[in-house]
Amino acid sequence: MDASFDMDAKPAGNGLEVTLHAATARDVRGPSALLALDHEAPPRLIVDPPLAEPLKAGRVFIQYRTENLRVLPVFGAGALDVSPRVGHVHITVDDASWHFIDASGETVVVVGLAPGPHRILFELADPTHRVIDRQTVRFTIPA
Repeated sequence: MDASFDMDAKPAGNGLEVTLHAATARDVRGPSALLALDHEAPPRLIVDPPLAEPLKAGRVFIQYRTENLRVLPVFGAGALDVSPRVGHVHITVDDASWHFIDASGETVVVVGLAPGPHRILFELADPTHRVIDRQTVRFTIPA
């Protein structure tokens, strides 16, 4: 497992003493879900390009993450008051008139697309389906 470290260097008796500090769980995962937050930063959606190897075989694997919003299968107006904030992602392929929902936070997989250019719209939504942020991924399925 990889770990992130901060490094402090300070003079020591015979040279330089180096102390490594591992990143805390809070640094990596954000605030605890067990306590309400008084001031939450705006939610943000980060979407990666499709993974290269599966795309060569015509399979689209896209990873995403959120900041300041936990992706969970929680819906309805009552969930708007939950803190830390919760929501889900709407996913639309090639401007379809419909979308599907991801409430897992895991890699999104789309298969069966014809060779050629495509786009997938990811929309971060609150529990009432109001869109908060969006990102579009463009890619080409090889022939």
